[in-house]
Amino acid sequence: MSIPKPVILLAEDDDNDVFFMRRALQKSQLDFSLQVVTDGQQATDYLSGQGDFSDREKHPLPTVILLDLKMPFLDGFEVLTWIGTQPALGATPVAVLTSSAEDRDRRRARELGARAYFVKPPKPETIQEIVRLIQEPHQKTVN
Repeated sequence: MSIPKPVILLAEDDDNDVFFMRRALQKSQLDFSLQVVTDGQQATDYLSGQGDFSDREKHPLPTVILLDLKMPFLDGFEVLTWIGTQPALGATPVAVLTSSAEDRDRRRARELGARAYFVKPPKPETIQEIVRLIQEPHQKTVN
């Protein structure tokens, strides 16, 4: 039996940021599946297996969630709050990847359960931490 490859759910509404994250992850040489949603509502639909995301073969539950804070429909804080109410997602690490370097955003994300907080654009260290979240999902990340 083969080990399933990690699934990364990237919730990001900016095409350029998706491109750069995809490229950075590919350079990590990690064998993974990247699923992308472009707004907060799609993120919750994906995670709950609703609508277009009901086929878990095509849209498996993620190993790690990368979440932008500033998205349409539901922002990243609302998605984090929703994730916190979902027992099935309690062990899934969430890393915030945002343009906001504000301490208050960092604190709020932590309070809502984010295990890591990264400011865009992704750096090699960011990717290393994401890989660590995949390999050690219960480990706290300091940043």
